[in-house]
Amino acid sequence: MNYRMRYMLFFIIDSCIVLSAIYMSYWLLHPTINGYSDKVILISAVTLLVSHHIAAYFFHLYDRIWSVASVRELLTITYAVTISIVTASCIQYIIKNDVYFRVMVITWMLHIIMIGGSRFLLRVLNDRESFRNTANLKRVLIVGAGQGGTMLAKNLLHAPNPDRLPIIFVDDDQSKQQLKVMNLTVAGTTKNIPKLVANYGIDEIIIAIPSLGRIGIQSIYKDCAKTNLPVKVMPSIEDVMTGKVAVNEMKEVQIEDLLGRDEVKLDMIAISNKLTDKVILVTGAGGSIGSEICRQVMSFQPKKLILLGHGENSIYTIHMELLQRSTGTELIPIIADIQDRDRIFEVVEQYQPDVIYHAAAHKHVPLMEYNPHEAVKNNIFGTKNVAEAAHEFDVKNFVMISTDKAVNPPNVMGATKRIAEMVVQNLARNSKTKFAAVRFGNVLGSRGSVIPLFKKQIVAGGPVTVTHPDMTRYFMTIPEASRLVLQAGTLGGNGEIFVLDMGEPVKIVDLARNLIQLSGFKEDEIKIEFSGLRPGEKMYEELLNKEEIQKEHVFPGIHIGLALPLSSYYLNNFLEEIAFSMDERTKKKLIEIANNKFIKEYHI
Repeated sequence: MNYRMRYMLFFIIDSCIVLSAIYMSYWLLHPTINGYSDKVILISAVTLLVSHHIAAYFFHLYDRIWSVASVRELLTITYAVTISIVTASCIQYIIKNDVYFRVMVITWMLHIIMIGGSRFLLRVLNDRESFRNTANLKRVLIVGAGQGGTMLAKNLLHAPNPDRLPIIFVDDDQSKQQLKVMNLTVAGTTKNIPKLVANYGIDEIIIAIPSLGRIGIQSIYKDCAKTNLPVKVMPSIEDVMTGKVAVNEMKEVQIEDLLGRDEVKLDMIAISNKLTDKVILVTGAGGSIGSEICRQVMSFQPKKLILLGHGENSIYTIHMELLQRSTGTELIPIIADIQDRDRIFEVVEQYQPDVIYHAAAHKHVPLMEYNPHEAVKNNIFGTKNVAEAAHEFDVKNFVMISTDKAVNPPNVMGATKRIAEMVVQNLARNSKTKFAAVRFGNVLGSRGSVIPLFKKQIVAGGPVTVTHPDMTRYFMTIPEASRLVLQAGTLGGNGEIFVLDMGEPVKIVDLARNLIQLSGFKEDEIKIEFSGLRPGEKMYEELLNKEEIQKEHVFPGIHIGLALPLSSYYLNNFLEEIAFSMDERTKKKLIEIANNKFIKEYHI
């Protein structure tokens, strides 16, 4: 039915209702009197007809899709009817100096019932159409009977080609228990999920609480995981409202959702002041962290973004990606090795960056145990080259990416990163450049991290190898790590070491179990095997030494450490010693220095 035909149909239906309703009301009150001879009633009927159609035009009663109508549409009918009744009553008073009050009240009620009923009949027919065949639909349990859950249930019930059928809600709000939302019962709380899944034959669980943070998702997921069913999350209401996604476009629960803490929020104004219309250089720009830093920086529209790395393919990849989203920023890909001091100085002198984010490093603990000299050359002397170039050419800000493995390190990789922190701290004491370092935990999804390895093992059918059942690590996401770097650039300036408040450490074996579950398998289908500690590995990581800890946050979710540097004299002598040899003696000394073994003699 086209628009014109539809408009005319509603116009005729409403006209019949309006003209007949007042006579029905009059007859109900005065059944023995002929209402057709009452001129006041006749004039009132004509007035109602005219005023109703005028009000209907302004309230768009004929322009609405009534098959999906809600309470809001019912209110518009009420407004239009009330206006027409009031208008007719005023005409009665003008003509007869009186109002047929009871007649008009009943007329008002009949208008609401009959006009509203004619519209909501379409809604009823549409709802019946939605339930023609539900045999092959996934039976869904919705977690959350609030705004998000109601929106989701409504969308699933009225979808033109449904693939899911909502069956029940669960909600931890005790006041909602056993009540109905969209004709679905709130059948229990999240603790009842395993029992309800069995009782109602549920095939899928959807968490529909868009405002829920990671802590909340982790808590609910523990109950959902007991069912071995697929668990999905409804997109945020903001994304739905802005059209980025549809309500029924569920996303899988991601492993980062189960970290048990919410992401750190940024001071966007401070970061914008540092980056907008500035020249930014990122070393290691092709790596997991470096490339994400570049993506984050791009959103602040810098004047130039210099992508520096020694891997041709990785720099090409991030350069091509950023070109697709560039909105005026000049992108400059530079192939260079941070160990090449002359080349690094040449690049910094040529482009005069305002900020340097130093993300280039060797980071694999076992590999660096076998190749200690390479770790020293890249992590220590490479950092020294970039930091001294920043100092030499008065770069405003320099932020070094470090690691929690730099705390009490038993391995070469962690020791070289701690010495690199000392290099930066010493330069900060007498430089116009503001130096800072940021310590990360393990970054989910970065190259060589445990998550990609676990995923490959799961795809291959297992087993998933974990080094030790009690091994723990701190975890963060790649975007979160990159945001921390940007924020640190606005906070530091005197060689500070910034650390994210990362909550409680996560057991690697629990991470493996969650990933197996999220991949749709049970633990008896994908086995977990313990392989033993690898060279240089610790059972647990620390974010700060006891001597470094400050309780206060310098920014919500960010701590600042008080790590002590070596004296410049002793540090330079030691660097000369290890520059040409990395035997077992110097390797041992490297680790001892990183662990503050010479704090009394050589620290400042």
